[in-house]
Amino acid sequence: MASGKPVVILGVFVADTAYRADRQPRMGETILGNSFKLGPGGKGSNQAVAAGKLGADVTFLTRLGVDPFADMARQTWAGAGVKDAVIDTPESYTGAAYIFVEETTGNNAIIVSPGAAMMISPADIEANAGLISSAGVFVTQLEQPIDAALRALEIARGAGVTTILNPAPAAKLPDRIYTLCDYLTPNETETEELTGMKVSSIDEARAAAASLIEKGVGTVIVTLGDKGALLHSKNRSEHVPVVSAGPVVETTGAGDAFNGGLAASLSRGVEPLQAVRFACAVAGISVTRPGTAPSMPTLQEVEALLAQAT
Repeated sequence: MASGKPVVILGVFVADTAYRADRQPRMGETILGNSFKLGPGGKGSNQAVAAGKLGADVTFLTRLGVDPFADMARQTWAGAGVKDAVIDTPESYTGAAYIFVEETTGNNAIIVSPGAAMMISPADIEANAGLISSAGVFVTQLEQPIDAALRALEIARGAGVTTILNPAPAAKLPDRIYTLCDYLTPNETETEELTGMKVSSIDEARAAAASLIEKGVGTVIVTLGDKGALLHSKNRSEHVPVVSAGPVVETTGAGDAFNGGLAASLSRGVEPLQAVRFACAVAGISVTRPGTAPSMPTLQEVEALLAQAT
């Protein structure tokens, strides 16, 4: 499959420090863990790796410190075929994340310290306006400052670039940002945070998505975990079931796999409903493996799963 139009992703790289244990410790308590792993993470970086491994032409825009975690970032991107537009920031540090994974379920709890990436500014975005304008698809999230994400979305929209906002982690958004989103991709929790509406079923997700369309979003895609995803716009509302690749090992990074898969698919001109199904398959494979960036599948793996699932 051709790489399609360029994908530009603005976001954060962090080094994931992942601890697996039977449960989380209580405050003041120390428990023994079952395993530890250090690896690459950060929502934007994970999404770039996912899209890169799927054969997309991806550039990742961020800030890094000048330290060993920055070296890990560059090695990770090189291995996935991701180009970088990095602003070196020696006065800060490359971000890191604490990830607790519950052994029995694979569920997770996370603390992110973005470091240098918290210094990404609208001026940084202006300096990279040419890169953003040249994309076919632009993606960002909310781990870097919202004013930078907003400016990047404005530049992308002004240049006719397809825009995707993954509103994670959940945060209060300025009203204007909704009108700049061709696609908004919240999970259930983020949808509840943005709308104040409960999302525990597909019908509730549909009602909440409709309220986001009223705010000016082009298409809302609510990711529903083991229930798949809902594609909702003014003209259509389609539920896409989960595409299972086997038993769930770890859900960390599943949303990033989905968004990277969506961006890669849309960049090739794939129709939105099929792009969502493709993204569900990318996520379906990623949760069968431990880790975030290392769990992202290749295009061949995704196409094989979809052929088998059809």
